[in-house]
Amino acid sequence: MAKIREPLFDLPITLPPKASRDRLRAVHAQLRAAILDGRLQPDTRLPSTRGFAAALGVSRNTALAVYDLLLSEGYLVVRPSSGTYVAAISPRPARRPPGESEADGRLSAAWRRAQPVLPAVDGSFRFDFRLGLPDKSAFPFPVWGRLSARALRAWSKTAAAYDHPQGRPALRAAIAKHVSYARAVSCSPEDIVVTAGAQQAFDLLARILVTPGRTVVAVEEPGYPPLRDAFTAAGAKLAAVPVDEEGLRVDRLPADARMICVTPSHQFPLGITLSARRRVALLEFAQERGVVIVEDDYDGEFRLGGRPLDALQTLDRAGSVCYVGTFSKSLFPELRLGFVVAPPWAHDALVAAKACADWYCPTPSQDTLAAFIDEGHLVRHVRKMGKVYGERRGALLRALSRYGGERLQPIGDAVGLHLAVKLSEEIPADELVSSAAADGIRLHALERYALGRPAPNGLALGYGMIPSEQIDAAVARLGQIMSRLG
Repeated sequence: MAKIREPLFDLPITLPPKASRDRLRAVHAQLRAAILDGRLQPDTRLPSTRGFAAALGVSRNTALAVYDLLLSEGYLVVRPSSGTYVAAISPRPARRPPGESEADGRLSAAWRRAQPVLPAVDGSFRFDFRLGLPDKSAFPFPVWGRLSARALRAWSKTAAAYDHPQGRPALRAAIAKHVSYARAVSCSPEDIVVTAGAQQAFDLLARILVTPGRTVVAVEEPGYPPLRDAFTAAGAKLAAVPVDEEGLRVDRLPADARMICVTPSHQFPLGITLSARRRVALLEFAQERGVVIVEDDYDGEFRLGGRPLDALQTLDRAGSVCYVGTFSKSLFPELRLGFVVAPPWAHDALVAAKACADWYCPTPSQDTLAAFIDEGHLVRHVRKMGKVYGERRGALLRALSRYGGERLQPIGDAVGLHLAVKLSEEIPADELVSSAAADGIRLHALERYALGRPAPNGLALGYGMIPSEQIDAAVARLGQIMSRLG
């Protein structure tokens, strides 16, 4: 009988260090991927376990274990007196690069053009003017850790159970007390639905208020893209409404609008505060037409100058306003907790939508936050950080005046975690953003937040991620870049 020749094995396989315990897992994963990708075709004969081990430089026990795993998973077959072969498995289609894949008809129309949202990578930016992120360095994590441990101890003594979708009673009571103090929002714990951040709040409101293909939702132009995305995904027809120095142009609201999304305390991204007369006009518009207002108060707690205007929810007498709040700016975004103060007519539907989405937010996090608010830590932290952000805003304004001149004109009011600036026309914002990135400065152009065109030529400069002592140097370098471009 002729001796069966040992097949060659030249598949490149990367091995962890010899001391690693992951060698078996690594070899198995790479061999399995080669079979699925078609690099190892069906009916390909593999080396014996002894030959496989020698080719890779692994022990025979590792080779035996890899083959056994693949045999048990159906990727290999053994033919008596012949050897081990790749099973008859159709290779999976190669993944296309992002942007090259065609829309699959199995997806709903609203999701065929969807792109995954990827977190920003810090990279090599020396100066970071990113928006929407607070400074965590001054957060009292030891206090949070102590309260979290206490919540876990209490929680561990209870029987396993699913919690209520509306949110933990202690947290709802703490939120009601806090917003009445900080934002003059009049509500009871029963009015509050706890959500996984403001983004889930928008998603839940879209679920209960939008009739796909019919509901017209008025949004600010420019405005907050994730909010627009939530309503677009629900099938809403968006109507972009311009913003001027008094905020949303109420006189430009479409007559067929059934919902209005607005950031009255600190318009995103221009930083305008909706004027008192516009607030009255907006509420009258909503009451006369039965329109729902979604009030996004994302960083209104950080009022850095002047007296804050009342929230729309405070002025509402017709049950028109759904007030959305979040702790991502006042605490940290990884917490993923927010809330909706809902009018009575929307309450049950909102709780049912929350139950459908993810049932409820994590219980230990809710209990920890409730204690953090009740013991006064939130108020103290917001007060402390308000001073920090006020100093940074002041440093930014001084630096813009020193190095920007007429080319960088601040707009907006002293609220929140960012400042918008208008650029002179000879310096396109997109070119400035690209040139600044190459020079180690992260910026955001206002045009990225516009639904239509022409977009405002300007920048939104966040000061949550950049210390005061870096601001002058950053803007000085920005002035040099503008001189080169202009």
